[in-house]
Amino acid sequence: MNTTQATTTRPPKSQGGYLFLPKPLARGTFLKWLRRTHAWLGLWGAALGLLFGVSGILLNHRDILKIPAAKMAQHELQLPLPGLHPSDPKALAVWLGQTLGIDTQHARIRREAGKAVVWNNTTIQQPPLWQISVRNPKRVLQADYWEGNAFVSVKQGEANFFALLTNLHKGSGMGIGWVLLADTLAGGLVVLSLTGTLLWTGLHGKRLAAAGLGLGSFGLAMFFTLQAIGE
Repeated sequence: MNTTQATTTRPPKSQGGYLFLPKPLARGTFLKWLRRTHAWLGLWGAALGLLFGVSGILLNHRDILKIPAAKMAQHELQLPLPGLHPSDPKALAVWLGQTLGIDTQHARIRREAGKAVVWNNTTIQQPPLWQISVRNPKRVLQADYWEGNAFVSVKQGEANFFALLTNLHKGSGMGIGWVLLADTLAGGLVVLSLTGTLLWTGLHGKRLAAAGLGLGSFGLAMFFTLQAIGE
């Protein structure tokens, strides 16, 4: 007895190729370099990407959803000056740093000249105002001193963990080193977007899906931007 076994063969899966790569580059050494670049840049930005992603969600929803996560605990006090008052705003900044145990080396100093003001229909001479501001991701401090007073008014805000993440995201109170480091992440994201697009089109093949996915997110971003501008 002879039996006939029917064999079914699946049609070969069509490959759309790499959408934006010419054929000579869609193989071999260049693809190997492309994958490695994508992988190493992703590893470089992984930790910072997590930080910016979490803080970005908080910033994105703080107004609409009224997320109360980021908070600044406010404190205000008056510090009596020593017998020999500081001679200028810089000396006052040094004294504040020693008294409060903070670094005022990069404090922002502003001196407002005295001027005549009207108070209850009487013109009086307002003394000069010294302002010392110190800001880092964890703390915001501002000291006001009117020349001639025996004390300095100090306002200080202490950030909680989520406010700290937000300040790191915005670069508030950070130095040039942090700014340059964040720039490397931003540049890495640009390269990751380009290499990821090239690699995706080769892995999944369908050109229409690739174009639709990329242009769809961009179109939504433009729509909401124009909608917000028009309001």
